[in-house]
Amino acid sequence: MFTARHGWERRGLQIGLIAVVLGSAWLVRETQGAALLEFYTGISNRFQIVQTKPSTVDRLQNAKVSELQAEITDLQNQNQKLKKFISYTEKQPATSKPIPSRVVGRSADNWWQQVTINRGSSAGIEKGAIVKADGGLVGIVESVTSNTSRVLLITDMKSSIGVNISRTGAKGILRGNSSTEAVLEFYEKVPNVKVGDVITTSTYSQKFPSGLPIGKVKSLDLQKLPASIAKIELFPPISSLDWVAVYPKPEKQLSEKSLSSNKQPQKSN
Repeated sequence: MFTARHGWERRGLQIGLIAVVLGSAWLVRETQGAALLEFYTGISNRFQIVQTKPSTVDRLQNAKVSELQAEITDLQNQNQKLKKFISYTEKQPATSKPIPSRVVGRSADNWWQQVTINRGSSAGIEKGAIVKADGGLVGIVESVTSNTSRVLLITDMKSSIGVNISRTGAKGILRGNSSTEAVLEFYEKVPNVKVGDVITTSTYSQKFPSGLPIGKVKSLDLQKLPASIAKIELFPPISSLDWVAVYPKPEKQLSEKSLSSNKQPQKSN
């Protein structure tokens, strides 16, 4: 009797399994496998979410790694700029002792007008000191505190500098244009100048020593009235200043203001 009952249980289980298989086959046939696929997709997605969802600790660690990578990249860039600046100052005459300074303040409202550097009177900087960077003249110290200085850039529209063409000696006044270019107004109506000529500060400049490189002639307008003009492409990277060198102010020379008004340069005695 026990054997017979055990046999019926086995047959019942087999019949149940067959029914499940046949039912599943019918369901697949009727739905063209959509129900089974949906069931499988749901299960897979749940496992995938469980496996790939980062924990709070993982997210914090990833954020920290990203922060450190950004800091490393910034330090590498600063290191490259500092090496370039040191190389520039080492090429300067031995008699010059520049004060290395870093630009620490610059407003979007006066980007082309001025910058603030991290050295002031405690480092020996005075009003009127000359500011240079890789490429040449950048500006002049306009005001000083104990630990900072404000630099008027040569790109400021109120900036005016006595300059000359290195190749021919033709002279004029360079004015800022709030961009990487400046405008040179010549004293002569038809100056001896051509595109590509290098310009430097002139011996008539009161604010700057002579011979400081500034830029090169980009274009000419010899028909401009009342004086011929040229657009000057500036050498120093004024749009992206980082490190600068500050030099003592010069003790000489004829006023640029009088030169600009008279348009007739005459060397002072």
